[in-house]
Amino acid sequence: MVQRVVRSSRTLFERESELAAVDEALAALTGLRRDGAEPPDRPRGALLAFAGRAGIGKTTLLAEVRRLATAKGCTVLSARGGDQEQRVAFHVARQLLQPQFAGAAQADLRDSLGSWYDIVGPALGLCAPTAAAPPDQQGLRDGLDWVLTHLAALRAPMVLVLDDAHWADPESLRWLAAFAPRAEQLPLLIVVAYRPDELPEHAESFRGLPGRAGTRPLGLEPLSAAAVARLVRETLGARADAAFCHECWAVTAGNPFETVELLAKVRERGLAPTESAAPLLRDLAAAVKGSGLITRLERLGASTVRFAWACAVLGTEIHPLLAAAVAGLGHEEAADAADALRTARILTGAETLEFVHPLIATAVYRAIPPGVRVALHGQAAWCVIDDGQGPSAAARHLLETHPDGDTWVVQQLRAAAAQTLRAGAPDAARGYLARALREPPPPGDRAAVLYELGSASLLTEPATTVNHLRAALEEPVTDPALRHHIVYRLSQVLAHSDHLAEASDTLAREIRVTDDARVRLRMVAEQFMWDAFRADEPDHPSRSRRLARLADRLSGRDLTERYVIGLRTWDAVLRGEPAHIALHHAERALAGGLGWAEPDRGFEVPVLVALAFMYADRPGRTEELFAAGIADFERQGWRGGHLSFAYTLLAYVRYRRGRLAEAEDFVRAGLRLAERVGPGTPAHWYAVGILIEVLLARGRVIEAARTGEDYSFCAPYPAAVVFPDAQTVSGELLLARGLHRKAAEELAAAGRRLDPRGIRNPAWCPWQLHLARAEAHTSPERAVTTALEAVARARQFGTPSAVGQALRTAAEVSSGSARVKYLEEAVTHLERSPAAYELACALVALGTELRRSGRSREAAEHLYRGLDAAVQCGADGLVEEARDELTAAGLRPRRLHSTETDTLTSRERSAANLAAQGRTEAEIAGELRIDEPTVVRLLSAVYRKLGTDSTGLAVTLRATEDRVD
Repeated sequence: MVQRVVRSSRTLFERESELAAVDEALAALTGLRRDGAEPPDRPRGALLAFAGRAGIGKTTLLAEVRRLATAKGCTVLSARGGDQEQRVAFHVARQLLQPQFAGAAQADLRDSLGSWYDIVGPALGLCAPTAAAPPDQQGLRDGLDWVLTHLAALRAPMVLVLDDAHWADPESLRWLAAFAPRAEQLPLLIVVAYRPDELPEHAESFRGLPGRAGTRPLGLEPLSAAAVARLVRETLGARADAAFCHECWAVTAGNPFETVELLAKVRERGLAPTESAAPLLRDLAAAVKGSGLITRLERLGASTVRFAWACAVLGTEIHPLLAAAVAGLGHEEAADAADALRTARILTGAETLEFVHPLIATAVYRAIPPGVRVALHGQAAWCVIDDGQGPSAAARHLLETHPDGDTWVVQQLRAAAAQTLRAGAPDAARGYLARALREPPPPGDRAAVLYELGSASLLTEPATTVNHLRAALEEPVTDPALRHHIVYRLSQVLAHSDHLAEASDTLAREIRVTDDARVRLRMVAEQFMWDAFRADEPDHPSRSRRLARLADRLSGRDLTERYVIGLRTWDAVLRGEPAHIALHHAERALAGGLGWAEPDRGFEVPVLVALAFMYADRPGRTEELFAAGIADFERQGWRGGHLSFAYTLLAYVRYRRGRLAEAEDFVRAGLRLAERVGPGTPAHWYAVGILIEVLLARGRVIEAARTGEDYSFCAPYPAAVVFPDAQTVSGELLLARGLHRKAAEELAAAGRRLDPRGIRNPAWCPWQLHLARAEAHTSPERAVTTALEAVARARQFGTPSAVGQALRTAAEVSSGSARVKYLEEAVTHLERSPAAYELACALVALGTELRRSGRSREAAEHLYRGLDAAVQCGADGLVEEARDELTAAGLRPRRLHSTETDTLTSRERSAANLAAQGRTEAEIAGELRIDEPTVVRLLSAVYRKLGTDSTGLAVTLRATEDRVD
């Protein structure tokens, strides 16, 4: 049986229930049980929250928690919020985590933090920011999650103690609030204490945490009269009479802090604890708080008062020499003042000072005359800079000073904002820059400050960013480069806010007045990009012609030229030009490099170039580019909208390859990230649309419909072009639910929107294919016309998957022998593509049609192949359809199994190598001594596994061999 730790009775009174909760949590954490029972399967963490008003004993209770945890062999992380440090970003996070890496060399830090070094290092003050752009806040929180999780596993069992959480900085508090529920899955006990009536707005999520973590805050109550009597007799002697003890309780209302301070004053005065002395207690009690405390402080002398004021301005962890400099005192005078304040129980500590209690610190700070307080903050800013602590440490003091047109103040606040923003705290950076704007800055710097202020709001407050950047453009900007950056950033945030027309117009106005040819080219490229995403672009054909002429003249010598060529690639895909043209331009765009996280550039063009390969039946190449792009995002700490787009579109690639289970996993991950960004954003439309497509392909129509309802996936659709096209997906969903007339109306509307813009490629948006299916129930002849027009467009683009999918639709809406003819041709094309799901659909459809035509033997072959392919894809609805058809044909469905991998078999590799050399299927059959149908099936498996069609086979095989080598 485990020995129970004996507590000092002087430490805590009437906290038995709270300490029992602590004991229970520590026992679960360490696997030790006081009752001698077997330990749990594994140590379990938890969250404990203690709430109570000032002076109620939270700090004393947490000190006992730290002592108990240390006694049980736990690693203890400890931090405390500070009234003066609330606007210092990551102040609490640094208190918690910095000591765990103290003294480590940079190389060891890099080893410990791994890929998170450049993301969390600056936030924790472990290194200077090095990334070209700041991490998004979600990426930084994920990094901090990783660090704390890693430490909890490495140094288990671990206890994290946070006192005065109501004063924690917003960045740290939001992170801990989001992380705390995970403690139950880690060997980590989180214990927090706060004043519930002082939690700021940004801590509302923290206030609700205990409920989510399965417990409630434990409220601390004042001491009873009996407990106060015990404390009095323990402090002043057992002979203290009952009347004296009762009066101590009455004048302090059972507040532990006030009671302890009162007894200290009683002992200092030498009062006897008798009934006759009881009337003096009220005056003594007033002297230990509020105005009484200040009166007592003033009796210590002017220099001591000034030193106390300086300490109150500096906050926590006060260095005596720095406090002396702020107070304007010599070393000896400051040392005497510190001694006097320690004797008066106002300060404690030696090398580092702190107030005995936060209530005292607050009282001293509020007692400083307003003018003097402002001056002391200004002095503190200078002293902090002179001490080498940098602009970020000085900024919180500068926030408390009055605007005075001081250029130095503006410089320090801008420098602090730059450091804070790159460390991942845009809210704090905005506060610094807004204060710099009020100083105000010199007229020549005002536009730069507005630009920096807008940039700090970019990821979190796009509307505010637009206002600041427009105001910056109205200023007399003398630096052309600054003006150009303002225009780029303004167009970017307008586009990401679904105001694409305004983004394009902003660039158009600037293009007309820009003299620099290279700058003008970049602005033209940006305008082309935003116009490409506009659903309401008035003259798409004209833009396409201008883009084609421009791209054909460029060599791709710099990033701007490669962006233009990349946009030409995407335009070719949308317009349905032959796929080889799109691929030609895609390779040109990639030739000089096209990173996804380029400084001051969007990631849209690299994504579009990557997707061009997918639509051109080279999804394997798309996945390679996406893997590199996602790595770029993660290195930058971009885990919000950027990573959501990447995962969501990667899900779309898997969907197009027919890997439906993987696609569903990826798109749900992307949707979770998109929900962090917010509903109604393009990232959210992409994720929901792709999820619905995947669910429909898997045969889960009811779930797809529920998803559409849950996320309001209906008109009005976004102004930006998203893929899959939202209106087309909505029509497809209506069609799957049997609402043919409504589906036809929705899909026809999509066509009226896209066709005039020259977007005619059914590989990109198959609205015509779904419309033909809907029309087949109401206007059969028109359905055939619609389907055949889609076939013609698909043939123009020329990829096997596009042609095969269009032919399958044509068969579905046709009648008679044409159905078999179209389906046989569809299978032939799809066997030469990487589109596994489309091939499975075509095989089952062909088998079904052959069965109904009385050709059972041929039907069986295609149905069995279609069944196997559907199983490999995870298309559960299609699997059931194939099994039903086999049963109807009097055939026995095979046992369902899934064994296909991406690894080529020896026969597949042999066939692939011969095909890459340009051999025909007949020649390959002769070489391998097999029949041609077997060659076709071998190569079909190759295309699916490698993610390419026949035109890209040779390049893909070489790349595969290089990776193996």
